[in-house]
Amino acid sequence: MSALWIAHVTVTDPDAYGEYAKLAGPAIAAHGGHFIARGGRFVQLEGKERARNVVARFPSVEAAEACYHSPEYQAALSHARGASERELMIVETDE
Repeated sequence: MSALWIAHVTVTDPDAYGEYAKLAGPAIAAHGGHFIARGGRFVQLEGKERARNVVARFPSVEAAEACYHSPEYQAALSHARGASERELMIVETDE
């Protein structure tokens, strides 16, 4: 089954976060992920609002988790730490 990588983000340092974004995209693609939503319009119905919301689809939970732990993604993530407040989860789909 495929999986969704769902991130809710408040960017606090746009320059550093821009470096994260430049590196994260290729790392995600290298693990079979592709973006289906990235920073578009949203309606917050419950919980803490975050200005940036990102959803990527991966072939499996395992592929998404491998991406997160990969050296390439961890290098990207080093730019996001201290430059954002985020929640990130992986959710298996029914597809």
